Amino acid sequence: AASINEWLYNAGPYQLIVCHFLLGVACYMGREWELSFRLGMRPWIAVAYSAPVAAAIAVFLIYPIGQGSFSDGMPLGISGTFNFIIVFQAEHNILMHPFHMLGVAGVFGGSLFSAMHGSLVTSSLIRETTENESANAGYRFGQEEETYNIVAAHGYFGRLIFQYASFNNSRSLHFFLAAWPVVGIWFTSLGLSTIAFNLNGFNFNQSVVDSQGRVINTWADIINRANLGMEVMHERNAHN
Repeated sequence: AASINEWLYNAGPYQLIVCHFLLGVACYMGREWELSFRLGMRPWIAVAYSAPVAAAIAVFLIYPIGQGSFSDGMPLGISGTFNFIIVFQAEHNILMHPFHMLGVAGVFGGSLFSAMHGSLVTSSLIRETTENESANAGYRFGQEEETYNIVAAHGYFGRLIFQYASFNNSRSLHFFLAAWPVVGIWFTSLGLSTIAFNLNGFNFNQSVVDSQGRVINTWADIINRANLGMEVMHERNAHN
């Protein structure tokens, strides 16, 4: 930039903050891997953290590059982020993108599985305390024996749903709990990165017609009308 005014006009502070932030979170992911390595642990903490890192790179860097301007990147404030989401839907129909659907399944599914796991474990704790003590006092940090009855939890959940819906292996269970939301967010980040170059969500507008050629509106057409409404309110002077 030739001057401070030009630098400010061209979103200089935004680029400065965003690029340093992305470098920071990428280095933090490396820090997680290094700490795990030095402690003799497996590297999956850094792998899990790669999901939000990928999402941040998608909205702060890939999308602005694809759209041609950092002015299209996700704002750093709360209300600006809400506006970004609405305009994103209006311009790209992201709700109809399969990779976004996988991300929704990852986030909501991860919440469901986390709640199910936590409630099952808490409901099958091995009694170590009296009714006058906190149940938390029945656990000592580093104790070798199990603090809950996984057989009871497996038996309950296997009967609640069906036998093979319940994990009987603690390791595979916890891998699943970690992998489900991470893979979902990976796919959403990939979807955002394709949308950045205008490979948008599915378009089923006016896809159902009667024998006379008249359009029978579906939910896709209703969503399309909402998208058009959001877009014209976003850039009023560009849609006369």
